[in-house]
Amino acid sequence: MTKIVVTPRSFARHSREPLDMLKRQGYEVVLNPFGRIMTKEEIGGLIADADAVIVGVDPLDREVLEKAERLKVISKYGIGTDNIDTSFAQERGIAVSVAAGANTDAVADYTFALMLAAARKLTVIDQECRKRNWTKLTTLDVCHRTLGLLGMGNIGKAVARRAAGFDMKIIAFDTIRDPAFAEANGIAYAERIEDVLRTADFISLHLPLNERTRHMIGRAQFAMMKPTAVLVNTARGGLIDEEALYETLKAEAIWGAGVDVFEEEPPGNAALLELDNLIIGSHCAASTVSAVDNMGLIASRNAIHAIEGLQTAQ
Repeated sequence: MTKIVVTPRSFARHSREPLDMLKRQGYEVVLNPFGRIMTKEEIGGLIADADAVIVGVDPLDREVLEKAERLKVISKYGIGTDNIDTSFAQERGIAVSVAAGANTDAVADYTFALMLAAARKLTVIDQECRKRNWTKLTTLDVCHRTLGLLGMGNIGKAVARRAAGFDMKIIAFDTIRDPAFAEANGIAYAERIEDVLRTADFISLHLPLNERTRHMIGRAQFAMMKPTAVLVNTARGGLIDEEALYETLKAEAIWGAGVDVFEEEPPGNAALLELDNLIIGSHCAASTVSAVDNMGLIASRNAIHAIEGLQTAQ
């Protein structure tokens, strides 16, 4: 019997259809028994005799994959593959797929939520009101300001469409350009990342994590930003140097930040949790009912297609 391990805790939480799809194929389905992100030892043990895995952010590096001698399919529950050693998977002939487009709107919505919350200091105001402090705080406007997008894939484009409702000017940087979309939405491409950092009032990251992008926002980049800048990251932990982020926010060198993803979750630097100009998310930008259902359906469908394709080829 084909064995498939499913690690995401939200898989089939609202609709059983993603799970039922797998069971109708006659697969043995093993769900995450830990109720949290697994360690390398834990996931390595579960997939040691598995044919396929639907994985969230649990580690699938070379050390783990070497233990999974039968594994032929990795179906990502989401789109980021930085937790997967895709080079080694390719070397081993393991098919890797992603749930493209499943959570685009959810992440774009949350990006704007963080942007607004940081600019308007919503959490600070909420906390003070609960203390019966009705002092009014003067905060930042979002409307008519300049939004800088680093990365103009599906999510970056979705954020740009939302920004139109706020009459924002948009400047973007990406190594792959879509001139037709940019022209239709009034977006100006920058030649360098530095141009975005110096110009934008709001900077939103929508890039994959790799050796080229790791810590792309560090002390030098923070020094380029306006003192009223707001930085938002709903992409991947590791894009921002978190020590530099802490130092910058502690010194109030920029207005604030909204961060949903960290290199270690919860953040290894506990001092970040004490900053009132940082809005923190629990890697939950994609956690809406529709996005969870979509990710489950697409991940299951991708796994089935890969498994059945391999079996047919044999």
